[in-house]
Amino acid sequence: MCGIVGYIGKRDCASILLDGLRKLEYRGYDSAGIAVVQDGEIEVRRSSGKLANLEAQVRALPLHGTAGIGHTRWATHGRPSEENAHPHRAGDVVLVHNGIIENYMELRNELSRDGCVFLSETDTEVLSHLIHMERARRTGLLDAVRAALGRVRGSYAIAVMCLRDPGRIVVAKNSSPLIVGLGDGEMMVASDIPALLGFTRDMIAVEDGEIGEVTLTSYSAFSVATGQPLDRRPFRVDLTPAMAEKGGFKHFMLKEIHEQPRAVIDTMRGRVSVERGEVIFDVEGPPVELLARTARVHLAACGTSWHAALVGRQLLTRLGGVPVEVHLASEYDPGVALAGPSDLFVSISQSGETLDTVRTQKEVKAAGLPTVAICNVVASSIARDADHVIYTHA
Repeated sequence: MCGIVGYIGKRDCASILLDGLRKLEYRGYDSAGIAVVQDGEIEVRRSSGKLANLEAQVRALPLHGTAGIGHTRWATHGRPSEENAHPHRAGDVVLVHNGIIENYMELRNELSRDGCVFLSETDTEVLSHLIHMERARRTGLLDAVRAALGRVRGSYAIAVMCLRDPGRIVVAKNSSPLIVGLGDGEMMVASDIPALLGFTRDMIAVEDGEIGEVTLTSYSAFSVATGQPLDRRPFRVDLTPAMAEKGGFKHFMLKEIHEQPRAVIDTMRGRVSVERGEVIFDVEGPPVELLARTARVHLAACGTSWHAALVGRQLLTRLGGVPVEVHLASEYDPGVALAGPSDLFVSISQSGETLDTVRTQKEVKAAGLPTVAICNVVASSIARDADHVIYTHA
């Protein structure tokens, strides 16, 4: 899951943004970036890999400004790279985004026909161009963002800045978390509470279907659908940073158990069309032709991924009518677990680096069986080695 931070105030904000991103590292990421309003321009620094790479860029090319936004990205649309890292900009508009825009390809094709030039593979850049076009037609950034969101299907938490409106950050939320931190003559936004605890204890949770304007001294909320003002009351957080990372739960296991419904929705988002009765995988996912000719599925995993495979066997057998065998990867013997020419081998690993699962997938692939990886880490060993990959986006 991506991480978002934003700051507007009177202090130099680059270090504040980087510190906020550092506190969101636990969410996982493959690239990072920040944008700062500096001397009448928007200056962007981005890098792939660890946050230390971005910090080195900022040391080499310092940023000085009192308003900015930052982001850690976990790739969904587009490979992990500097050009796909956030923030993304179009003209004088720059934004960061957590979520998935389901109709991005349709919008991208339309915008390309209108002359927009895309510099990345991401769905987020589509939104930056939409907002830029709407800003040319409207008097304020908030109205432009609201109009653009009216054309978008999917999930989002966004923070947007524009050179023509330098004294504000516009935020909006639908199914992805976003919090506003209330300071004294300064304000901050973030996708999770830990990034704000060193700044303030007074916060406002942005709700689904809400768009808001953050200035030096206030937060004003409105409905995305109607534009009507919303009443938002602040709350005070008394958690320690360690407790906040656990979401108020006693330990991480409880937190992850309670997050399962959201994690399942995030994995399905943009991939299941109820209206058309279709499942749409990413370009790296298994083609329909492969699935159609599959006579039997082998699921291989270790630990809790093996438990997930046991549940998967029930669902695939009951709903798909396909025979499924589940293998503990550490005990898999390709000489005993005979596979036919129409069988499909699926590896499951959260990290994509589970040693026994990596080894088993390599053996099966060498034997000529088609392989699919289900994992959560882009460009991990299992993802790179498999013929096809389905990322969980959890």
